[in-house]
Amino acid sequence: MTVPVRTEDQRASALLRAMEVRHERVVLRRALKAGQISGAEIIRNAGMSGEWQGVRVRWLLESLPRIGPARADSIMERLDVAQTRRLGGLTDRQRHELIGAIEA
Repeated sequence: MTVPVRTEDQRASALLRAMEVRHERVVLRRALKAGQISGAEIIRNAGMSGEWQGVRVRWLLESLPRIGPARADSIMERLDVAQTRRLGGLTDRQRHELIGAIEA
């Protein structure tokens, strides 16, 4: 697959959007760590809207208090969620079980 040719304006616009997304994720991670927003709320909203659909499940789990890489791996393995899965790609069953796992 070839990469499409983009104009300088298109490249600049894409770079700006990528920086905005990174900033949004930094803000989200800080809010999750501080307990200002729950992981379950993010999972529920990702199913309803496109705002957080691109967030990786593993990243979200590791952003939660008391969940590190080992516990995130354990949760994902137990729920049969692939390491590369994003919130928008979760099945209803996986979404429901993931919410239950992080609220417990």
